[in-house]
Amino acid sequence: MRRLQAQAWERLVAQLQPNWYGGGLSDQSRCNQNENATPEEKWRDIQGAHGLWSMYENAQVMLDMADFAARNSDSVDPELLAALRNDVTQIRVCVLAAIAEQACSQVNEGASASVSRAASIYAGMVARTAEVLQVNVESLAPSFACTM
Repeated sequence: MRRLQAQAWERLVAQLQPNWYGGGLSDQSRCNQNENATPEEKWRDIQGAHGLWSMYENAQVMLDMADFAARNSDSVDPELLAALRNDVTQIRVCVLAAIAEQACSQVNEGASASVSRAASIYAGMVARTAEVLQVNVESLAPSFACTM
């Protein structure tokens, strides 16, 4: 059973876009500095559509990881899982809006707001996922941390 769980976990980790954390999105000074950035600077910082799509895909994988932790532990907070599900939905809406806005014109304030919102939610989701894994499936948390 442990071997099967380890294989399932390895498959989840392999699905993450490696080393894509959005250039220090959770760093408070970076967030404050980013508020004054132009839409083009925000787009560049987030690595454009590629970075947004990485957030889109990684958000679902992180939710799958939290679900994995919930299946393998009795102590996962259901409210935390609900918050992660909400994060995934919000990230997907923001990412799709930013990509659509960018495709229709040059990067503008609307796309910039969507990029900022997606990045902020994503940074929080990474932190909450790490917390769920650390508390509930401690042996798996290092592989998540190394990937992110």
